[in-house]
Amino acid sequence: MRRACRVSIGYPEARRAKIRRMSCEAEYFSKGFDWEELRAEIEANPSFRYHLLPYEPSSFAREAEADVDAWEQFHTRHSSGKFFKERRYLVKEFPELLSCGENAVLEVGCGNGSTALPILRANKDAIVYACDCSSKSLNRAQEVIGSATIGSFEDRFHTFCCDVCTNGFPPWLACNSCRNKFLQKQSNCVSESKEGNEPCFTNTCSREGYDGCIGGVDFITLIFTLSAVPLERMSRSINECFAVLKPGGMVFFRDYGLYDMTMLRFEQAKRVGFREYKRSDGTRSYFFCLDTVRDLFVGAGFTELELDYCCVKSLNRQQGKSMRRVWVHGKFKKPTLV
Repeated sequence: MRRACRVSIGYPEARRAKIRRMSCEAEYFSKGFDWEELRAEIEANPSFRYHLLPYEPSSFAREAEADVDAWEQFHTRHSSGKFFKERRYLVKEFPELLSCGENAVLEVGCGNGSTALPILRANKDAIVYACDCSSKSLNRAQEVIGSATIGSFEDRFHTFCCDVCTNGFPPWLACNSCRNKFLQKQSNCVSESKEGNEPCFTNTCSREGYDGCIGGVDFITLIFTLSAVPLERMSRSINECFAVLKPGGMVFFRDYGLYDMTMLRFEQAKRVGFREYKRSDGTRSYFFCLDTVRDLFVGAGFTELELDYCCVKSLNRQQGKSMRRVWVHGKFKKPTLV
């Protein structure tokens, strides 16, 4: 159980409020409950049994364009940005982001910029490349970060449209020289075309294994992104991350965990796979166990540094209900010698 936040007596109210926030933030991501106890409870409850049953996939092929369209519509509905909260906890969970200097950070599935913004705030030297399959979300991310008081962001925040699980990353991302050219010619071309056109700077970048490239990004953040990818395309996404990451670089991962409250709310008719669900708006969500995450990253060549369930118990004050949230926290490194 989380301890109550303690506040010293005698401090001015503003100071007490700051201490309270810092104390709560430090404890927010501690173990609020034991995941194994939750698992035993859920698996013994007959009303949740359908979540555990094997799932026979449908005979029709999944259309990647349908997933992209669903997210375009999602970001159109939530264009105000009020739906999202700035993920300030990331720099506490992944302190490497604070000391990465002028290294390049790639944010995969950036949404409205709620992950990139705290990185840019906390590290005045970091350069963030942000991609998303939704052009609407990229426009919103530019607006959000452009209106933030974080100094000259124009030289440190760069967006490009990319559906990594379908088309892969553009080759220039793995090459320092080609990334510089991208910054100079960003308005001309930002990713590979769905019609099969050649990617930018293909004369200097080799698509096959990026053999002709020198460099790559230093860090990659996958924050509540992989769960939106169909399970059969997740491996390609992780392999692409491995390809554009420098040797010694790291991936920071956080996503929905098995038996999270939101998973248990899905009706049986919303299942589209084992531990995979589709919302009424067409967007999908997968709920990870540790073994699935480990297999995906280790199978791509990564070394596991950290991997655990993040179990948080919070209170819905309006309804007076206790909510148990489960996320998977992971940190993976590309070996120095590959």
